[in-house]
Amino acid sequence: MISAGDFRNGITVEIEGNVYQIIEFQHVKPGKGAAFVRTKLKNIISGGVVEKTFRPTEKFPQARIERVDMQYLYSDGDLYNFMDVNTYDQIALNSDQIGDSLKFVKENEMVKICSYNGNVFAIEPPLFVELDITDTEPGFKGDTATGATKPAVVETGATVYVPLFVEQGDKIKIDTRTGEYLSRV
Repeated sequence: MISAGDFRNGITVEIEGNVYQIIEFQHVKPGKGAAFVRTKLKNIISGGVVEKTFRPTEKFPQARIERVDMQYLYSDGDLYNFMDVNTYDQIALNSDQIGDSLKFVKENEMVKICSYNGNVFAIEPPLFVELDITDTEPGFKGDTATGATKPAVVETGATVYVPLFVEQGDKIKIDTRTGEYLSRV
């Protein structure tokens, strides 16, 4: 059990049958009245964000989230197959569970599978990936004072905005959290 007075960013707790991750918290001690904790919570299963306040003495059970490193093998229609490289156990997840978390992940790359009580709720790709550009327009010289960009399609099929000097066949580094171009490799 964890009390609301001990809340920290990133902690997962069970509140009213739902599992929430603490995004922000603030201990408030008004001049008149009792202290309270103002929080911003993210429901890890639905992804919704709510704001709630608690008394610092309220206690909640801490939720145990399992994060397992798995290798993304291949997609077969609507199913995506993963393998635990330690035990060689394989699981298949449907596209509803995956969402768009694999748009920058190639086959045979490692990802983290996040689950609560055996139910998978999220897939965390690596923070940075290096991908080849399969299609982009040639860059035009001229008005580039504003840091102009152009769309480029990478080998996984996702579209990324890159600077004008990047050409088809270049390998680029991408931040998977934001989908932004970082550099050429």
